[in-house]
Amino acid sequence: MQGAWASLFSGGKDSSFALYRAQMEELPVEQLVTVHPGEDSYMYHVPATELAGLAAESIGTELVEVDPGDLDAGTVTDSGAQGDAELEPLEAALADLDADLEASGAGGLAGITAGAIESEFQTSRIEAMAERLDVDLFAPLWQRDPEELAAEMLDAGFEIRIIQVAAAGLSEEWLGRTLDRDALDELRALGEEYGVHLLGEGGEFETLVVDGPHMDRRIEWDASPVWEGTRGHLEIEDAWLE
Repeated sequence: MQGAWASLFSGGKDSSFALYRAQMEELPVEQLVTVHPGEDSYMYHVPATELAGLAAESIGTELVEVDPGDLDAGTVTDSGAQGDAELEPLEAALADLDADLEASGAGGLAGITAGAIESEFQTSRIEAMAERLDVDLFAPLWQRDPEELAAEMLDAGFEIRIIQVAAAGLSEEWLGRTLDRDALDELRALGEEYGVHLLGEGGEFETLVVDGPHMDRRIEWDASPVWEGTRGHLEIEDAWLE
């Protein structure tokens, strides 16, 4: 299909690796699209999406930012309905992007990338959205073996930091930690003891990619841990490109 591609992008490891894989396949990714959800989301990576702008600058690709509106007030109680409602602003933004790309002579929106690995809840909705928009979907991580994916990310040179944890076995000391081979060894042990997924697919932890082969400059930050008894996150106080 002729036209430009957009990458659904949070700055976390999965969406970043999907973008990198798209670049390796020479897909013409000309836009990154970041949704800034509220405190809880069924569809999107939540923490530190405000750093997507810095990541986009380092990557050298224009960023489209989407506000999904306030869905935290309890007006939508069914998870499926909330997932659908969260998707609507993203679909509208992609439709607008398609029109803009068509008007600019770029041939419209040809496809989107997504970093989904195991979530049928998310992937089925993104697939249906791509079909409604009549664009292709590139989801190179989908149903891949977590061990292989983790090795590929590290072998490619991704520097991945853990910015939120919410699972038994993951203490405050994990906040800010680099997801390297030593960390993966510990996560395997926690998986055996507590069921922690190696790549955090159950929401056990969230990440931010601060450097990688798709980036020209590394993200640096000043941050403080916020611990809430059984879960916590990094409060990013300042961030910049190296």
